[in-house]
Amino acid sequence: MTTEEPVTTDEAAPPPSRDAGFWAKNVTTLKLGEVPAEAVNLNVTGRRVVGPVQGFGKMWQKTMRVELRGADVTPAEVIKIWKAEFQRFWPERNWFYAPLEGIAPGEVALLNLGLPGRMKLSTGVLVLYADDESFTLMTPEGHMLAGWITFSAELEDGVTVVQIQALERTNDPLYELGYVFGGNRLNSRFWIETAENLARHFGVEPDVRSQVVCVDRRRQWRKAGNLSKNAAIRTFVWTLGTPVRWLRRPFTRRRVSES
Repeated sequence: MTTEEPVTTDEAAPPPSRDAGFWAKNVTTLKLGEVPAEAVNLNVTGRRVVGPVQGFGKMWQKTMRVELRGADVTPAEVIKIWKAEFQRFWPERNWFYAPLEGIAPGEVALLNLGLPGRMKLSTGVLVLYADDESFTLMTPEGHMLAGWITFSAELEDGVTVVQIQALERTNDPLYELGYVFGGNRLNSRFWIETAENLARHFGVEPDVRSQVVCVDRRRQWRKAGNLSKNAAIRTFVWTLGTPVRWLRRPFTRRRVSES
């Protein structure tokens, strides 16, 4: 069961103060380590991370909360499992390739996300912050959204409560168009399903409460040029070239063996 409470306001709540030791340090551009052979690795290496200030579309704050009532689990235990098995709780057709060091400050993960029409989006995220009871991911240039999303757990009246909270804008006009025509709702549904899957893992029938807040209705037209780094377009072009790469593969291998 899901309860959605659409709200509109002019200001976003400031992020909580955290110990500086849990933050990523001096990250200018992203760099990936080894990734599985089946993963599509595009649009990550060399990209800068971007927050809502650098995005194009309207700014949204989304909060999904679910009580783990009846589950004998602490917030720290929830976050430990969530970090270790992050991909497991995602909706189908979406892949999160965790870094070798796991979800830790400064690490970079590769994402392959399912899009409508069986398309795939290759992008990534930076682990901006991580401690025992929360972690925050931040998006790179070209990602559908410019912003960050925090996953946390806390005790309320003796019950562990899980929360997913994002502050985001679409990165460019094309993404914004998709967001207007259903993408916004699909994105919210993605994280609602994630919270539901996590709750079921702990034996709880989920009742996710969702609050969607428009914190800035303006579109930042000066950021329209972000379209040049659109990861969806780049992934689409790469996909179109797949047959050519298959045809070239035997000749490439032959040249390598002869050298």
